[in-house]
Amino acid sequence: MSHIPKQRLNQLSEQLSKPREQLGTFEDIPQIPRIAGDSAGPRVKGKVVIVTGTNSPLGIGRASAHQFAQNGAKAVFICDYNTQHLETHKRELASLYPDVDVHARKIDAGDEESVKSVVDEALEKYGRLDIFFANAGVNISNKRIYEASADEFMQVMKTNALSVFLAAKHASRGMLVTSASKPYPCGSIVATASAAGLRSNAGPTDYSASKAAVISIVQTAAYQLSGTGIRCNALCPGVVETGMTSAVYEMARARGTERKIGQLNPLMRGAVADEIARVALFLGSDEASYVNGQAWAVCGGLTAGHPFIPGKLA
Repeated sequence: MSHIPKQRLNQLSEQLSKPREQLGTFEDIPQIPRIAGDSAGPRVKGKVVIVTGTNSPLGIGRASAHQFAQNGAKAVFICDYNTQHLETHKRELASLYPDVDVHARKIDAGDEESVKSVVDEALEKYGRLDIFFANAGVNISNKRIYEASADEFMQVMKTNALSVFLAAKHASRGMLVTSASKPYPCGSIVATASAAGLRSNAGPTDYSASKAAVISIVQTAAYQLSGTGIRCNALCPGVVETGMTSAVYEMARARGTERKIGQLNPLMRGAVADEIARVALFLGSDEASYVNGQAWAVCGGLTAGHPFIPGKLA
């Protein structure tokens, strides 16, 4: 048995064999790294989309906004409480996809009036809402449970879980609105959960609990919206290079150990945000018309089995 892991390591994927291409920057932020080529066809043509948690230059929200815009959305609302990069993102999207209306909005995803206001604005401007990607999230600390505080726990739950409840509540209200261009209610609510919401030991207690709640919220909402044509699904990423994990990546690069990130999944690497965004695009699009109430693991295989480290069994 001992020779099998070594044989496998001699057959490395392209991503493990070649250094990632440096793509340069747009103004003062890096361009989005990608693994796959361009998506084929305008998958969300004419749809109105809201994405939360879009400020981070490395984030899933920004990458997803690009996927929705590239695939023919009529309008994309990019939203975040932190607005440091939002206007830069808006200019970049406008330069690449001039036919798409891009709106940058400061909202607190865990505040009901904020979420209601952006849904109402979409309805007022376009008379419809088709996709709401509830992507906002935080991970405040990595404390052990006996060191963690109740205040931090509730803060994480508000941003990560309450935000999804509010998104589902107000997005579904907007998606029920019909018009000449949208004669029947329908839509897609996608929420960012995590592998930590599916398996223990993938994150601290507060973060893991909040992501498990995200999965439960979308699954329950799917049933409560039965017959409306509104689908609700959760994305469960594994390790991804985002603003939230950038410190880990920077530390690993400084130590020369970046290749160890993601070594517990069978792809043996971490993801880039665009790989998660592709799945958000699919779940938001009509191509996923029969996908509902699911927790989609996008984790390189991490949640498919038990961690196994060659040479560490004895």
